[in-house]
Formats: sequence, C-alpha cells, structure tokens
Amino acid sequence: MNSGTGLRWSQLVAIALVVGLVSFVGWRVYLGRGHLLSAPSWVSAVLLVIMAVLVLAAGLPVRRFLRGRATKTLSPIRAARTLVLAQAAGLTGSAVLGWYAGLVPHAVADLDLPGYRDALWRLLTVCVAAALLAVAGMLTQRMCRIDDGDEGRRREGRSDD
Repeated sequence: MNSGTGLRWSQLVAIALVVGLVSFVGWRVYLGRGHLLSAPSWVSAVLLVIMAVLVLAAGLPVRRFLRGRATKTLSPIRAARTLVLAQAAGLTGSAVLGWYAGLVPHAVADLDLPGYRDALWRLLTVCVAAALLAVAGMLTQRMCRIDDGDEGRRREGRSDD
C-alpha cells in the first residue's frame, strides 16, 4: 500500500503495461487462429471523454470547498465518494489504455488488410481518450487532497497564501 497518499502515476503505468501485455498476447493467439481484428466503436472514445469531463466536474466543488471558496457546505460523504470516483477513473483509464494499446501493434503489422487503417485510427483515438480519463482521475484525486499544513491553518482560521 502507499499509506494513504492515493494512487500514483507509477501504479497506473504498471497497470497499463500489464493489461497491455495480456491484451497483446491474447490478441496474438486470437488473430493467429485466422480471425480479423475488429475496430472499437467511436462511441467508446466519446464515452471515455464524457466520463473524464464528469469526473473533473465532480471534483471542482471539493476543490472550491478545500480552498475556502465554496458558497455551500460540502458533505464529507460526497467528498469521499468523489475521491473514490477519481481513483476508479484513474484505474479504469489506465486499464482501458493498456487493453487497446495492446491491439495497436497488430493493426500496424497488418495495415495492408482492408479496414485495418481505419481500425488503427479508432484504436489510437480510444487510447487517447482512455489516457484522458486516467489523467482526469489523477487531477481530481489531487483536487480532493488535504495537506496537513493546510488543515492546521484552516482550523486556526488563517491562510498563508
């Protein structure tokens, strides 16, 4: 564990690499049996980007509250749920990135096959969207962070900004 510091970038990279390796090997076996690569839907990329925007939007009220700029009080349960959502988004984004990145070498290797050029563009688009989701999760996790020094100053009613 990381003793309460939240997700780290190294953990997300490790997840993406492991899932990417499993994906690459699995698709190698599948494609080696004579099957063709199927391209992901454009809707997948759109949904991943929408999820990234929603995760960031969920973190903004927590950020405003922690900085003392909120007009309404914030439920501690909502803040905790936002943190869990952010971490889930980071994990999901890195896993989806690994899954589709594992397909990219297969699409590149067979670009002469019909439809593989389009499949490659779709794969790359979904990879970028998944990376955006992972980044949104990490940014939102950072928005939910309470530093010990900030908490002490907040309790005393002063700010050293």
